[in-house]
Amino acid sequence: MGTMSRAFVKDTDADAVEDLPDRPISEHPNDVTAEGLAQIEASLAAAQAALGAAQGVGDRAAMAQASRDLRYWSARRATAHVVPVADDTTQVRFGGTVTIVRDDGREQTFRIVGEDEADPTKGTLSHASPLARALFGKTVGEVVQAGNGEAEIVAIGRRG
Repeated sequence: MGTMSRAFVKDTDADAVEDLPDRPISEHPNDVTAEGLAQIEASLAAAQAALGAAQGVGDRAAMAQASRDLRYWSARRATAHVVPVADDTTQVRFGGTVTIVRDDGREQTFRIVGEDEADPTKGTLSHASPLARALFGKTVGEVVQAGNGEAEIVAIGRRG
């Protein structure tokens, strides 16, 4: 084995800076609402536009970031499975809303959605979260584990 040429080492160092590690992709099924699919498609289009803009000005860092986002959103789009909203509101289901009252008296209403569209500050909860998994299939009046305490289901709705 000979020694590496200095030029080869420099190229490798430069590539290492530009290749960002891929965003982690969840191992959970990529269930989405219709709105979630639209969000994924918008993110995919934005990543494509950002890549085109970065290529246009030769911004390698922006190209690396946009390429990374494009790979992530392409994968999420390819695996997205739109789950129709069920009419049945007797049990907690994907895409539906659920209102819980926690031990401390706080009442919260969440819509259970896909991971990429979940934002608890906006009242949406990932279907893969421990709370959503505890709620699935339950009915009004049942008590589930919620964080370090418990919560009672007080209402189930069709949509947010």
